[in-house]
Amino acid sequence: MDNGRIIEIWVGVFVAIGIGALFLLAMQVSNLTEFTEAKQGYRLSAAFQNIGGLKVRSPVKLAGVKIGRVSDIHLDNENYQAIVVMNIQPQYKLPDDSIASIYTSGLLGEQYIAIDAGGSPEYLEDGDSFDITQSALVLEELVGRFLVNMSEKSGSKEE
Repeated sequence: MDNGRIIEIWVGVFVAIGIGALFLLAMQVSNLTEFTEAKQGYRLSAAFQNIGGLKVRSPVKLAGVKIGRVSDIHLDNENYQAIVVMNIQPQYKLPDDSIASIYTSGLLGEQYIAIDAGGSPEYLEDGDSFDITQSALVLEELVGRFLVNMSEKSGSKEE
Protein backbone atom coordinates (compact mmCIF):
# COMPACT_ATOMS: atom_id res chain seq x y z
CA MET A 1 0.00 0.00 0.00
CA ASP A 2 1.11 3.52 -0.64
CA ASN A 3 1.58 6.20 2.04
CA GLY A 4 -1.57 8.12 1.05
CA ARG A 5 -3.80 5.10 1.65
CA ILE A 6 -2.27 4.43 5.10
CA ILE A 7 -2.80 8.05 6.13
CA GLU A 8 -6.46 7.86 5.01
CA ILE A 9 -6.99 4.73 7.10
CA TRP A 10 -5.46 6.34 10.20
CA VAL A 11 -7.55 9.49 9.71
CA GLY A 12 -10.67 7.30 9.47
CA VAL A 13 -9.72 5.47 12.67
CA PHE A 14 -9.23 8.74 14.56
CA VAL A 15 -12.53 10.16 13.24
CA ALA A 16 -14.35 6.99 14.35
CA ILE A 17 -12.75 7.22 17.82
CA GLY A 18 -13.74 10.90 18.03
CA ILE A 19 -17.36 10.16 17.10
CA GLY A 20 -17.46 7.35 19.66
CA ALA A 21 -16.07 9.64 22.36
CA LEU A 22 -18.68 12.32 21.55
CA PHE A 23 -21.43 9.69 21.73
CA LEU A 24 -20.24 8.51 25.17
CA LEU A 25 -20.01 12.11 26.38
CA ALA A 26 -23.56 12.82 25.19
CA MET A 27 -24.86 9.72 26.97
CA GLN A 28 -23.07 10.70 30.18
CA VAL A 29 -24.40 14.28 30.13
CA SER A 30 -27.99 13.25 29.35
CA ASN A 31 -28.05 10.58 32.12
CA LEU A 32 -29.27 7.96 29.64
CA THR A 33 -26.64 5.49 30.80
CA GLU A 34 -28.47 4.81 34.08
CA PHE A 35 -31.59 2.86 33.10
CA THR A 36 -31.13 0.19 35.77
CA GLU A 37 -31.43 2.63 38.65
CA ALA A 38 -35.20 3.09 38.19
CA LYS A 39 -35.91 -0.55 39.07
CA GLN A 40 -33.93 -0.53 42.33
CA GLY A 41 -34.64 1.16 45.64
CA TYR A 42 -37.80 2.73 47.00
CA ARG A 43 -40.06 5.54 45.82
CA LEU A 44 -40.69 8.77 47.71
CA SER A 45 -42.74 11.79 46.67
CA ALA A 46 -42.71 15.48 47.46
CA ALA A 47 -45.10 18.33 46.64
CA PHE A 48 -43.63 21.66 45.48
CA GLN A 49 -45.21 25.03 44.62
CA ASN A 50 -42.67 25.56 41.83
CA ILE A 51 -40.15 23.07 40.46
CA GLY A 52 -38.44 25.51 38.07
CA GLY A 53 -36.46 23.52 35.49
CA LEU A 54 -36.37 20.22 37.37
CA LYS A 55 -36.61 17.27 34.99
CA VAL A 56 -37.12 13.52 35.13
CA ARG A 57 -33.75 11.78 35.81
CA SER A 58 -32.46 14.81 37.75
CA PRO A 59 -30.28 13.71 40.67
CA VAL A 60 -31.41 13.47 44.29
CA LYS A 61 -28.54 14.32 46.65
CA LEU A 62 -27.90 14.02 50.36
CA ALA A 63 -24.85 15.95 51.64
CA GLY A 64 -23.70 16.28 48.02
CA VAL A 65 -23.81 12.51 47.40
CA LYS A 66 -26.19 11.25 44.72
CA ILE A 67 -28.62 8.84 46.40
CA GLY A 68 -31.27 8.60 43.69
CA ARG A 69 -33.01 10.15 40.71
CA VAL A 70 -36.32 11.85 39.91
CA SER A 71 -38.54 9.25 38.22
CA ASP A 72 -41.77 11.18 37.57
CA ILE A 73 -43.21 14.68 37.72
CA HIS A 74 -46.92 15.43 37.53
CA LEU A 75 -49.46 18.04 38.64
CA ASP A 76 -51.83 17.55 41.57
CA ASN A 77 -55.15 18.85 40.20
CA GLU A 78 -56.61 19.46 43.67
CA ASN A 79 -53.81 21.55 45.23
CA TYR A 80 -52.20 22.75 41.97
CA GLN A 81 -48.78 21.63 43.16
CA ALA A 82 -46.09 19.73 41.29
CA ILE A 83 -45.66 16.20 42.65
CA VAL A 84 -42.13 14.88 42.22
CA VAL A 85 -41.56 11.15 42.57
CA MET A 86 -38.02 9.98 43.37
CA ASN A 87 -36.31 6.60 43.34
CA ILE A 88 -33.90 6.34 46.28
CA GLN A 89 -31.21 3.66 46.29
CA PRO A 90 -32.00 0.98 48.90
CA GLN A 91 -28.82 1.41 50.97
CA TYR A 92 -29.84 4.98 51.95
CA LYS A 93 -32.43 5.38 54.72
CA LEU A 94 -33.93 8.83 55.28
CA PRO A 95 -35.49 9.99 58.57
CA ASP A 96 -39.21 10.78 58.22
CA ASP A 97 -38.67 14.45 59.19
CA SER A 98 -36.22 15.10 56.32
CA ILE A 99 -36.65 18.16 54.10
CA ALA A 100 -36.64 18.09 50.28
CA SER A 101 -35.45 21.25 48.50
CA ILE A 102 -34.79 22.11 44.86
CA TYR A 103 -31.35 23.60 44.24
CA THR A 104 -29.35 24.59 41.18
CA SER A 105 -25.81 23.42 40.43
CA GLY A 106 -23.91 26.66 39.96
CA LEU A 107 -25.54 29.85 38.68
CA LEU A 108 -27.17 28.41 35.57
CA GLY A 109 -26.60 24.67 36.02
CA GLU A 110 -29.05 21.79 36.19
CA GLN A 111 -31.52 21.59 39.03
CA TYR A 112 -31.56 18.74 41.52
CA ILE A 113 -33.31 17.74 44.72
CA ALA A 114 -31.27 18.18 47.90
CA ILE A 115 -32.35 16.25 50.97
CA ASP A 116 -31.63 17.64 54.44
CA ALA A 117 -31.79 14.68 56.80
CA GLY A 118 -33.81 15.11 59.96
CA GLY A 119 -33.15 13.57 63.35
CA SER A 120 -36.15 11.27 63.74
CA PRO A 121 -35.53 7.61 64.61
CA GLU A 122 -38.32 6.64 62.15
CA TYR A 123 -37.45 6.26 58.45
CA LEU A 124 -39.35 7.01 55.26
CA GLU A 125 -40.58 3.88 53.50
CA ASP A 126 -41.64 3.05 49.95
CA GLY A 127 -44.58 5.25 48.95
CA ASP A 128 -44.10 7.86 51.70
CA SER A 129 -43.85 11.58 51.03
CA PHE A 130 -41.87 14.48 52.45
CA ASP A 131 -43.87 16.70 54.80
CA ILE A 132 -41.58 19.73 54.41
CA THR A 133 -40.39 20.98 51.02
CA GLN A 134 -38.73 24.08 49.65
CA SER A 135 -39.53 25.07 46.07
CA ALA A 136 -37.06 26.14 43.42
CA LEU A 137 -35.63 29.63 43.53
CA VAL A 138 -36.54 31.16 40.18
CA LEU A 139 -34.05 33.80 39.05
CA GLU A 140 -36.66 35.70 37.01
CA GLU A 141 -38.87 36.14 40.10
CA LEU A 142 -35.96 37.53 42.12
CA VAL A 143 -35.03 40.02 39.39
CA GLY A 144 -38.68 41.05 39.07
CA ARG A 145 -39.03 41.63 42.81
CA PHE A 146 -35.78 43.60 42.88
CA LEU A 147 -36.94 45.85 40.03
CA VAL A 148 -40.33 46.44 41.66
CA ASN A 149 -38.67 47.34 44.96
CA MET A 150 -36.25 49.70 43.23
CA SER A 151 -39.07 51.42 41.33
CA GLU A 152 -41.10 51.81 44.55
CA LYS A 153 -38.10 53.36 46.32
CA SER A 154 -37.40 55.76 43.47
CA GLY A 155 -41.12 56.64 43.25
CA SER A 156 -41.30 57.51 46.96
CA LYS A 157 -38.28 59.86 46.67
CA GLU A 158 -39.94 61.94 43.96
CA GLU A 159 -42.95 62.82 46.16
